[in-house]
Amino acid sequence: MKAAVGLYSALVLCLLMGAVFSQRPRPKKPPKPPKATKRPSFKPSLPPDELEPQEPTDFPSHPWPPSMFLDCPRECFCPPSFPNALYCENRNLRTVPVIPSRVHYLYLQNNYISVVTAEPFNNATELRWVNMANNRIRKVDKQVFEKVPGLLFLYMERNQLKEVPDDLPAGLEQLILSHNQISKIPSGAFGKMEHLALLDLHHNKLSDSDVGKNTFKDMKNLVQLNLAHNILKKMPANIPNGITQLFLDRNNIEDIPKDYFQGFSNLAFVRLNFNQLSDKGVPKAVFNVSTLLDLHLAHNQLTSVPLFNPQLEQLHLNHNSIESINGTQLCPFSLSSESLTDEALMPRLRYLRLDGNHLSPPVPLDVIMCFRHLKSIVI
Repeated sequence: MKAAVGLYSALVLCLLMGAVFSQRPRPKKPPKPPKATKRPSFKPSLPPDELEPQEPTDFPSHPWPPSMFLDCPRECFCPPSFPNALYCENRNLRTVPVIPSRVHYLYLQNNYISVVTAEPFNNATELRWVNMANNRIRKVDKQVFEKVPGLLFLYMERNQLKEVPDDLPAGLEQLILSHNQISKIPSGAFGKMEHLALLDLHHNKLSDSDVGKNTFKDMKNLVQLNLAHNILKKMPANIPNGITQLFLDRNNIEDIPKDYFQGFSNLAFVRLNFNQLSDKGVPKAVFNVSTLLDLHLAHNQLTSVPLFNPQLEQLHLNHNSIESINGTQLCPFSLSSESLTDEALMPRLRYLRLDGNHLSPPVPLDVIMCFRHLKSIVI
């Protein structure tokens, strides 16, 4: 009995002690430290001409993995499978790296290069292809091209050049200088370029006084000449008669000399969109050239359709002031002629665009009767 009473007393004592300890205040969690205030960021303001371009040159600059070629510039990539190529594009470069002597193909586009000096090219005598497009190049040292006499392709579009570089390699086959600020072509700049096939000078600031009478005279193998988007008022003189493509869109040309295209043996594509051509400035048969296939005269001030050769396949006359079209006058043969039944002699016009003029459907029947190969006519 006494043992039971003692056990009961011990149990009650334990319960009382637990109640006391449960009423002790728990320690409070330490308060969170106040958030650190951010320091105001300060970005120095730069003049507009010193701001870095956005696209497509805004790429992070980081070194490539070590190359198997000991002469490979660390900021460029030398692919093991293509040892003649050096890839330095999109690297945020300000200067041209030293070019190894083994390199034939050099890619430097989309950087921030402003001056091209001769030193990096001292050993680059085997260069054949150079792409420096979309940089800030405003100056090219004269000695640069003395180092690369075998250069065939040079691309320098979208830079800040104000004149065509001097002493270009005589063996060049393609030269692209579009989207610069060129307003000067030094005398004799293209004088020795007998092998040049493509010359692209579109979107510059060339005027009639900047393009001399003999600027293009000696370029015997020229295939394409692009002078679009300049400020020319006259057709350029002494274009090589073997040329195939002549682009003069978006100038201020008002008239074409009567015999301008006579003597051209391969001329197939002529583009004169967005000029100031009127009927007065376009001689009646100036486009009657047997080799001409594609003629663009859109966005001018013509009120009638000029005569053209039966070999012409595409004619763009949209957005002029043409009020009527007479198929009988345009047709090179009489509509009753037997020539119109001969496939070999039938006019080859396939595409005719006349929208944006003062015309309304339907297409005159004499146009359809003459130009039997027409696949599409927009009116």
